[in-house]
Amino acid sequence: MESDPIHWRFGIDLGGTKTEIVALDPAGGIVYRHRVPTPASSYDDTVAALVALVKGAEREMGEGSVGIAAPGALSLVTGRVKNSNSTRLNDRPLKEDLERELGREIRIANDANCFALSEAVDGAGRGASIVFGVILGTGVGGGVVVNRHVLTGANAIAGEWGHNPMPLPTPGDLPLPRCYCGRAGCIEAYLSGPSLAADHARATGESFDTKSIAERAAQGDAACEATLQRYEERLARALGGAINLLDPHVIVLGGGLSSLDRLYENVPAIWGRYIFSDDVRTRLLPPVHGDSSGVRGAAWLWDNGG
Repeated sequence: MESDPIHWRFGIDLGGTKTEIVALDPAGGIVYRHRVPTPASSYDDTVAALVALVKGAEREMGEGSVGIAAPGALSLVTGRVKNSNSTRLNDRPLKEDLERELGREIRIANDANCFALSEAVDGAGRGASIVFGVILGTGVGGGVVVNRHVLTGANAIAGEWGHNPMPLPTPGDLPLPRCYCGRAGCIEAYLSGPSLAADHARATGESFDTKSIAERAAQGDAACEATLQRYEERLARALGGAINLLDPHVIVLGGGLSSLDRLYENVPAIWGRYIFSDDVRTRLLPPVHGDSSGVRGAAWLWDNGG
């Protein structure tokens, strides 16, 4: 199929276990999709896989712009990847290497920024001026979109709320849990999926994953219900601090824990205790595009990237 070079918007989501490419048409519809396992062996294999995905898509669809959602961010000093939990990417010139191999400019953004952008453009935050996209999964991340444009910030870390301290620690939050970043008491160390499971294990001695905890709570297990209530109060506390700072119109949850329907009612019922306003109009919403938000947001980077 032949197309104008700028007709297709290709987006790639470089995930921990899978890497996916899609092509969006001008209206935002997905017209092509291909997924491969993410190479775990080396950085060079990762670059080769990304290049192969683009070339394969362009053989099918024709040329287009390329945006990539990746863990971490590009350093404003070196242009290399920083803060990635896929550590093989850190301090590597990913953008430069891909541009050399593909022979053109590409755009790369943090995966949480791409999630937020997708949901702001035509998802749960559509029409909202300020959207805060929150990832609650293996880690905790975030992205801020203002008037359909990603807010990058002076240090390229806008929205990285997961590595702020949990506000107002209570006795039940102690001792402060260690975070992979080297600090203790980070929001991520309380609100990621593994952190929820670890909190339950500390409180009960029982080892369950988050899905099992939610299922058992729904069946009336008091200990699992207590764990989810602790989680909801901590999430309300952390999001209350974010609302005080950003005052977003919409907060969209992504990641595995976004599937907990109870969060969307229970957390807003609590967060008013921590928000400096007599009336809280921020809406907490599930994602419209689900797991596709990151890859769709990557495709939108050429229109709304900053």
